[in-house]
Amino acid sequence: MDKKKETFFFAGANRVRIGYTLAFLMLLLSLGLTLLSVEKLLGRAKEVERTNEIILNLEGFLGSVKDGETGFRGYLAMADPAFLVPYIGSKNKADSILITIKGLVAGNIVQLKYANVIGALTERRYQIFEQGLDIFRKGAYKMSDSLNTVFKNGKIGMDSIRLIIKTMQQHEQGLLMRNTERLDSIRTAVHIINLASLAVSVLLAFYSFFTFNKENKARQSANDKADDYRKRLEERIADLRIANAELVLLRQNEKFAVTGRLARTIAHEVRNPLTNINLAVEQIREETGLPDTDPTPLLDMIDRNSSRVNQLVTDLLDSTRFSELRTERKAINDLLEDTLELAADRIGLNQVAVVKDYSENICEVEVDTEKIKIAFLNIIVNAIEAMEPGKGVLTLRTAGETDQCMVYIIDNGIGMDQEAVQRLFEPYFTSKTKGNGLGMTNTQKIILNHNGSIRVESTPGQGTSFVIALRFPV
Repeated sequence: MDKKKETFFFAGANRVRIGYTLAFLMLLLSLGLTLLSVEKLLGRAKEVERTNEIILNLEGFLGSVKDGETGFRGYLAMADPAFLVPYIGSKNKADSILITIKGLVAGNIVQLKYANVIGALTERRYQIFEQGLDIFRKGAYKMSDSLNTVFKNGKIGMDSIRLIIKTMQQHEQGLLMRNTERLDSIRTAVHIINLASLAVSVLLAFYSFFTFNKENKARQSANDKADDYRKRLEERIADLRIANAELVLLRQNEKFAVTGRLARTIAHEVRNPLTNINLAVEQIREETGLPDTDPTPLLDMIDRNSSRVNQLVTDLLDSTRFSELRTERKAINDLLEDTLELAADRIGLNQVAVVKDYSENICEVEVDTEKIKIAFLNIIVNAIEAMEPGKGVLTLRTAGETDQCMVYIIDNGIGMDQEAVQRLFEPYFTSKTKGNGLGMTNTQKIILNHNGSIRVESTPGQGTSFVIALRFPV
């Protein structure tokens, strides 16, 4: 992609971003305005609800007072105490409703003043009722001029109460109409805002969509090239991994071969002087006439150390020299099971948990059974000794990969640093207080003698993994 196309591509990408950003901002603005309008809408709705509640309570208050008057008149007409029940209840009910009305109109000074007035008029009206009841009882439950006067005064008070309640209701009706109109205006505004925001957002989204499609070919071409480069890179990485694995194996084999040559050279150079030393000791014994078991410790010391040096040389040669294999076909899982039986005492003594993850459909391998068990046993024993007693977990896993049988022997022991891993298969290298350091060298020799490979992965404090690869028989 040349510089001109690259600039064009990024300009298109920026236009897409700008389009989507503006659409998002418009929707965000629409949401903010809608929330603000909804808040106002809810406020007006509460005002409408309060106004309706005031009107209904005024109607209820007037009805309670009327119920009291009806009960009063019925008692005077029939002289029946049953008519006094609604009369008495109406007073308490009217007082309760009046308290509610005062609470609802607390923010309106005029309405609160009207409420106080009707409260006083109602109190006065019930006092007149009480005077009338007293006159009626004292007049032997008969109508009189005094009662007629009471009725007239009651009518004047009731008319006043009705007039004030009507005035208060008209005031609330006016508020209700105004709040209803405002509600309608807010609803309309919200509707217009939503439609306008939606329209602008849709236009911006279409703009971004068409811009995106216009630039999509250039982007797709760039993606195809990137995918092609990525695939090539992955192929090269895979090739490098294979080459690196082959190089590691080659270095491992070369190192083993160099070690073998060095061991043979050392054996040749050491055994010649040892032969001369042994001959000299025999010559001394003959010339001095000392028996083979002479009491002089010096010659005996020379014999013992000469034999020890000779044995060390022999062990070194054996650990670095391929030997003839007596191969047979054997299932790898069975070989591991046989090796575990050989290490059963150590496993039980150290209380090591053994986890077996064997592949069930794995093929047989063609190996020298005894030698390969020695190799496995050396690794398992090292793993057991590297783990803390009672906390160790030894994992044995088998798997088939292409033309190789893979064996994994994993422990959760103390692990090794990279220097120890690099020197693990060197002769006489060991971190143990006891041992000659030839066990892992011999293990490597056995694996390589079977045309296999062995590698080690270890982290200090986390454990060690041995990975052995053996070829399937052809």
